[in-house]
Amino acid sequence: MFGEMSISKDKYKWRREVVFIFLAGIFLGSLTMLNILGLSRLINLSFTIFGLHIPFIFFVGVLPYPITFLCTDFISELYGKKRANLVVWVGLFLNLWVLFILWIGGILPEDPNINSEAFFKIRAMTFGAVLSSMIAYLSAQFIDVQLFHFLKKKTKGKHLWLRNNGSTLISQLVDSIIVTMVTFFIVGFNFENDVNVTRQIIIIILSGYVFKLVAALLDTIPFYIGVKYLSKFLDIDTTPEND
Repeated sequence: MFGEMSISKDKYKWRREVVFIFLAGIFLGSLTMLNILGLSRLINLSFTIFGLHIPFIFFVGVLPYPITFLCTDFISELYGKKRANLVVWVGLFLNLWVLFILWIGGILPEDPNINSEAFFKIRAMTFGAVLSSMIAYLSAQFIDVQLFHFLKKKTKGKHLWLRNNGSTLISQLVDSIIVTMVTFFIVGFNFENDVNVTRQIIIIILSGYVFKLVAALLDTIPFYIGVKYLSKFLDIDTTPEND
């Protein structure tokens, strides 16, 4: 009997670590990808409805960003605030590691027979993207984690949809504003001379936020299903704080 209990505990322990590594891996991989690709392309999905032109423009780095918040929400719900904050800090150091590799790759001697223009373009954009996104990343991710657990305590573990959407929507608004403004003032955007810069910045902020807003609302259902299934699969009680 005691042998069976030990095997059961070991099984659940193994499952918890595997799922945590998977969630953390998706989070860190998405984070690295969005910072490397971040400013490389401006996507224009503007459309016209009832004769009204609706501008919808955002950087390609926005695409994988919503998944990072979904992952931290899963980790927060299943493993607690400490583990979620740990992943956030690992993400910061991972991006510093990316900067180091790009920096050292740029100062080492190159083969004169190979055109390295593509590397140095990516290097320049990544340095700018990481600088701006790290300021926004730390602000937004910690707001997301703190607000998630604040809402969890206030609702006594109920209303999962509220802490999932509430924490993500507010933190992503913070991220959209900070990353765009820091990128503009420190890195700079190559706008055409006849473009209204203030209007264009506002469009980029709102477009990025609307994309994140829609993604956050759409991930509510998979988040509910995921928490319900994983809490049973991992034998975790998500009602109390798991800190």
